[in-house]
Amino acid sequence: MFNKNFDKSFEFAEIMFFLVFFLVLGLIIAAAVRSIIMWQKNNNSPRLTVDASVVTKRVNVSRHKGYLGDARYHAMSSTRYYVTFQVESGDRFELLVSGQEYGMLAEGDRGKLTFQGTRYLSFERGY
Repeated sequence: MFNKNFDKSFEFAEIMFFLVFFLVLGLIIAAAVRSIIMWQKNNNSPRLTVDASVVTKRVNVSRHKGYLGDARYHAMSSTRYYVTFQVESGDRFELLVSGQEYGMLAEGDRGKLTFQGTRYLSFERGY
């Protein structure tokens, strides 16, 4: 009797393991496909240079903690920098920029913004 219940529990755990495994694998593949599609869309978009101003800036910090075993943990974080630009027509859009670019830009800066699709390329002040 114990063996039959154990076998059923083991079968259930085995099925759940494979379901979770394939779910995670599917999510990873979907994220990779989405990234490739966005990369290709940006590459096929024209490079535009427009008059723009820096409206606002924001930072998104993600923290991750992982278990190493023996009651040891490791912590990781990643930081993404975003800048919202406004063009002459009044339209606003947010672009991901590097940390160095983020530090060089200030709210209220005016100049020439160069971008390709959703990809930030450069911003030259003073125009």
